[in-house]
Amino acid sequence: MTKTVKVQLVKGLIGTREDHRATVRGLGLRRVNSVRELQDTPSVRGMINKVSYLVKVVA
Repeated sequence: MTKTVKVQLVKGLIGTREDHRATVRGLGLRRVNSVRELQDTPSVRGMINKVSYLVKVVA
């Protein structure tokens, strides 16, 4: 059984840096309040950390 983490996009992408928008799309988030359940890997954690002001980890 692999560990997972749920990520929710809580802020819009307008006015953000292009690489941050690409990171959010890489996480599979499309619109505000969308939620994805992802495997808890160091690369995913790094992506979440990079755009921490746009997303939140939900229980």
